[in-house]
Amino acid sequence: MNKHKPQHELQHKQAFDEPLWWGLFSAGGVCFAVLLPAVILFIAVLLPLGLLPANALNYERASALLFSVPGFLFVGAVICLPLFHAAHRLRHGLFDISVGSDALNKKLMYGGAALLSVFALGLVIAGMLS
Repeated sequence: MNKHKPQHELQHKQAFDEPLWWGLFSAGGVCFAVLLPAVILFIAVLLPLGLLPANALNYERASALLFSVPGFLFVGAVICLPLFHAAHRLRHGLFDISVGSDALNKKLMYGGAALLSVFALGLVIAGMLS
């Protein structure tokens, strides 16, 4: 035990970054619950069933939509925020079952979500520039 700090300081360590992770978790959960079902409905159900016009999502139109500022925001909302939601759930799940150290799990989970987010958004930016 550390003799320089009182006992109560050793038991409680303030996590200054936790509100950031909870905010991303919340935003990702909302996007996951609201936007993703709508995307699945349109792309995986209505379009194949022919309930949308045939050219509603042809290559040219889909490419123009995706590789634009609204497409960038769409990818951020439908891919990136849910990645942070999942990372937060995984981190706290690992903490609950006492797997690994929380500091390492935090870096792995949020770092992975950040890398995948940069990759996804980078693809959109690359498409915008070409």
